[in-house]
Amino acid sequence: MASSRAKTPERGTTDLALPGSERTDAFRRATSAALRAMSGETETEISFAASASAKQGSGIQLPYVSRALTPQEMVRVRGAADAAALRLKHHDATLSPLPSTADTAETRPLYDTLEQVRCEVYGARHMAGVKANLTQKLALDCNEAGYSRMRARDDMPANVALPLLVREALSGDPAPSSAGSALKAWRESLSPEAKRALASLASTQMDQQRFAQACSGLFKAFDLTEEPEQDDQSQADDPDEDDDSQTESDQADDEPSPQDQDDNETHGFQPEPTEQPDSRDASDSDLQDEGAEQPAGTLEDDNGKDAEGNASPPAYKIFTTAFDEEADAAELCDPDELARLRQQLDQQLSSLQGVVSRLAHRLQRKLMAQQQRSWAFDQEEGILDAARLARVVANPTLSLSYKTERQAEFRDTVVTLLIDNSGSMRGRPISVAAMCGDILARTLERCGVKTEVLGFTTRAWKGGQSRERWVAAGRPPDPGRLNDLRHIIYKDADTPLRRARNNLGLMLREGLLKENIDGEALLWAWKRLRRRPEHRRILMVISDGAPVDDSTFSTNPSSYLEDHLRSVIARIEASPETELLAIGIGHDVTRYYRNSVTLTNAEELGGTMIKQLTDLFVAQ
Repeated sequence: MASSRAKTPERGTTDLALPGSERTDAFRRATSAALRAMSGETETEISFAASASAKQGSGIQLPYVSRALTPQEMVRVRGAADAAALRLKHHDATLSPLPSTADTAETRPLYDTLEQVRCEVYGARHMAGVKANLTQKLALDCNEAGYSRMRARDDMPANVALPLLVREALSGDPAPSSAGSALKAWRESLSPEAKRALASLASTQMDQQRFAQACSGLFKAFDLTEEPEQDDQSQADDPDEDDDSQTESDQADDEPSPQDQDDNETHGFQPEPTEQPDSRDASDSDLQDEGAEQPAGTLEDDNGKDAEGNASPPAYKIFTTAFDEEADAAELCDPDELARLRQQLDQQLSSLQGVVSRLAHRLQRKLMAQQQRSWAFDQEEGILDAARLARVVANPTLSLSYKTERQAEFRDTVVTLLIDNSGSMRGRPISVAAMCGDILARTLERCGVKTEVLGFTTRAWKGGQSRERWVAAGRPPDPGRLNDLRHIIYKDADTPLRRARNNLGLMLREGLLKENIDGEALLWAWKRLRRRPEHRRILMVISDGAPVDDSTFSTNPSSYLEDHLRSVIARIEASPETELLAIGIGHDVTRYYRNSVTLTNAEELGGTMIKQLTDLFVAQ
């Protein structure tokens, strides 16, 4: 690709003299032509926006290029274009992905990243210019992500370290110095099994199918997947043993990840040593007491019926709430990193600012129109009506006329935006959700509508400390929800956006997004909303599909979390005091929510959010 870009603007003296916009356009054309030529996909649609390259449908999205066309922008765009071209050329989407035993919510996005590494290393092996572009972009990405500040192995999550280690193994070249000393700590602590798995990846990089098989071995070596269950003698002797229980060798898989251990130490979170495993049901009567937060639990009525009078599924249980966490976003990240993440979010806002801002202004005009004031004249008291003084002068026997201001009825409103912070939202969807949350909060605040922005995920992959406690308790069957919840308050309804704007950048933090237990998150957001004094309450949910938690799935019926989500939604939709909206990104959510929209492209999120709220407010 280097040779095909010999005439790009920054390399030619003639192009350097062009105005900024022409230089940028020439650079875009040259980059697009080179990408199409290298990939062999001459009809590929290419766009430029403020995000990393991502294939969407039949098109490629490259990072934003400003009129200034800085060297840093050129490095980023060239590297992204080369990476996208090599992915198109060397990745076959029709081939089977990971084996089913290794395909989990955690490994799926990691495998996709490793497949991208394979395409880049294998594809650039005979092209020095392309290899240089990719290396420069990698160094820039590592520097911007702050990897150089990570010192110990526990500072760097596995999903960050593994792609760097795999790239080293496949290419034979060391990672850039900006990857930091944490990567060195990872490299020095590799087990013999992990080294063999990396060597296997290197030897299979020319074959996508064999590479996927080798990735399965890598995930096992790094304890990211569990061994298939084996029936042993002890299981045969105990008829009450759960068929899905794990062998003792699986206990290693239950260790919290380095990132989760770091979170606990950083935020001073310690487990409660005296807490006993809790498998009791929490009745929906909790909701009657709005003065205190209660553990989430079953939404069944006392007669065993759900909100619509149908027979309810088995009661929803929680093994323990001892390790659940509700935290302000500022508590989960140091101020410097939060400011850096916010700056990153601001850079991406430029791609949405135009269209979403126009829609936001439309919503603002609709709201303001409903708050217009009018006057009642000829009142006996109030403000003296100067326009009618002339008649009093002409006829002193007439009394003075007063006027009073009357305001059109406008119900005070609060809007809660609940955002899915699961791993499957990683990348463009979570970035767009954060940007839209910012724009929506800003718009509604101008109109006097209070807005709350919340997020939900889990503190760990594969169950965390809750699962450890379950294992220590002898793995009792049907434990119920078996993971550590993390509910995040990015902005509460009474906090001005100017004081909470940095918090929204936390959604872009690597390692934050894990698994999603939607039912309990929805119940938590609804409880907060019900305690608000406003007359009108709107709850908007942004998610990308059904609840996913591998730890809970492995120890309960497969529809356990989905059944709970449906029961929570039924209760909220039956409540006259809350209006529930849902927006699904990439997955159909209409099967859960009565009032919902499903998007195929994350870029449509901003406009859809504004339109849905506009329709609600206009229809009131």
